[in-house]
Amino acid sequence: QMQLVESGGGLVQAGGSLRLSCAASGRTFSTYAMGWFRQAPGKEREFVAAISWSGGSTNYADSVKGRFTISRDNARNTVYLQMNSLKPMDTAVYYCNQGGRFSVGTSNPSNVWGQGTQVTVSS
Repeated sequence: QMQLVESGGGLVQAGGSLRLSCAASGRTFSTYAMGWFRQAPGKEREFVAAISWSGGSTNYADSVKGRFTISRDNARNTVYLQMNSLKPMDTAVYYCNQGGRFSVGTSNPSNVWGQGTQVTVSS
């Protein structure tokens, strides 16, 4: 399984933007769907976005549609989450997740996670 390392979190004002990165180890990254999930204090971890192994298909939680964009660079073994128009409700720890092999990417996570990166949006 891959090792995943997230980065790019921080403190931002409402309406601002951040770009999260998830760097993956291993030579098979390009064959796996990838996803982003988040967990706010006192809440369960929830799906944010997923991208297919080829990058040709994406899906998003309704709460982030039109504001967040997931993308991947298979040459760099990295998946990104561009977050625009951030709201205080987006405050959470964001986690990268390895999806299924040759999968389109879904909201059902595997058991392969990164350590997470904190995103805090102030009002």
